Amino acid sequence: MALDRTDLDTRAIGHLQRLMGSWGILADLSFADLVLLVPVRGTANKRLLVLGQIRPSTSQTVIPDDLVGDEVEGEGWDAAVEALGAGSLCECSLRLPRGDEDVYAQMIPVRFRGSPIAVLARVLPLASRPSEDGGDSGTSRLLRSVALGRREGRLERVYQDLSEKLIAMVADGVFPFPIEDVPVEEAPRVGDGLVVVDRFGRASYASPNAVNALHRLGVYSDITGKRLSELGVEDAAVQRSLNAGLPVIEEVERKRGVIVLLHCIPLISHHEVTGALVLLRDVTDLRRLGRLLLSKDAAIREVHHRVKNNLQTISSLLSLQARRLSPGEGKEALREAERRVRSIALVHEILSRDPGEQVPFDEIVASLVKMAEDSIVSSDAIAIRVHGTAGELDADIATPLALVVAELIQNAIEHAFPVRNGHDASGTGTGNQDIQGSSSSHDTDEALAARDFIGHVDVLLDREDDTLILLVEDDGIGLPPDFDIATSKSLGLSIVRDLVSSQLGGKIEMCSKQEHASGTKVRISVPLEHEAFS
Repeated sequence: MALDRTDLDTRAIGHLQRLMGSWGILADLSFADLVLLVPVRGTANKRLLVLGQIRPSTSQTVIPDDLVGDEVEGEGWDAAVEALGAGSLCECSLRLPRGDEDVYAQMIPVRFRGSPIAVLARVLPLASRPSEDGGDSGTSRLLRSVALGRREGRLERVYQDLSEKLIAMVADGVFPFPIEDVPVEEAPRVGDGLVVVDRFGRASYASPNAVNALHRLGVYSDITGKRLSELGVEDAAVQRSLNAGLPVIEEVERKRGVIVLLHCIPLISHHEVTGALVLLRDVTDLRRLGRLLLSKDAAIREVHHRVKNNLQTISSLLSLQARRLSPGEGKEALREAERRVRSIALVHEILSRDPGEQVPFDEIVASLVKMAEDSIVSSDAIAIRVHGTAGELDADIATPLALVVAELIQNAIEHAFPVRNGHDASGTGTGNQDIQGSSSSHDTDEALAARDFIGHVDVLLDREDDTLILLVEDDGIGLPPDFDIATSKSLGLSIVRDLVSSQLGGKIEMCSKQEHASGTKVRISVPLEHEAFS
């Protein structure tokens, strides 16, 4: 990074970053490219590094290349070194790195706490250089000739005057301001509309685009010599900026549905506020779009909330029906169906709180663990430990994956530890869960160690590049010698197999642990870029 190649401290760097956050205004007013130069570490300010660069939106650029990160030295750049050392403005012609012809540059020292810390180069075509016969008056005349083929009018003259005032503020260490809270994506630029006011807030000039913005607010009369409040437009932001000598940004809404963003920047000379430039941007369409997005988000949340409620209603009906049946396969089938419906409802419950496309899957795993704990009626203990994190997943991955995790947990509870359940191992032996009221993934290591468990289940979540890895291991009785998940008739494992292969586009492996370890291990890999399987 360029910042690693300079000796400037963090406070000075912060000042320069604030400058680069607001220097679009200066580039537009100057009709010029701006290049920010800082001294290279260990060169005693004799060699400079390009820290930043911006092009104007009001004229053609003269720097087509990206210079950020380049080091400059030698003939032509001596003026920049001089400006940094002496703290005074310098002018010169120079050849840019990878440039084909000379350009004109005005070197402006950037002061911070009274000392020059960098140089701001204002770069123009060489033809813009002021003549040496005394007919030109320095920078004012120079910028006046920068219209690049356009006739100079009042707008150009106002822009030039404002740019000189801002340049003086940069050299005095006043600009950028120590507090500047303007969202970069919304900050108005000069081309959006500009109004110049004096120290009392009376307007002396409004650009054509500013007049259009005021028309949108219902102001059609000439604003010259008047305050915005006299025209029915709220100008509290302008008055606060003039009184405090700090920039203020505020939204103004006069007619229903029309919103204009007002950014007031005070002009300071010799420590006194002499006026301000006010940038106006019509953000009506942006705010309307924002409201539409909020309405869409609210609608999506409501949909997920209703889906969750409907699924919970179905779950309750299945549970009620199961309680009316005598023990047997029918009763157990209804309970399994009820549990699967609740697993899906968990995802929609989280989506009803946050309608984004990403779901915090770790929360879902914790809820699945708790749900499995509540379903266990035995007093024997199975310790479930969750390791790692899955982070946020797309909703179309989280829903089937939640059902997969729930099935593997339940399968382990029922088949991995037959001593507790009195079952054989014909289903599988894949476990991952606690016991009701005995332990949970939230218990401390000391609490777990103090319990007497008949089994342990570990759930491991990890990411490898663009792949999610899910491991479910238990220390139960393991799998039968001839077990093959591809041909297993278990409904739960059939659901897991189909979800992983068809909806998630992943792979599943299921085997007994090797060597001296007992138990079962399931490994599932799911590609996170899986649009083809959606």
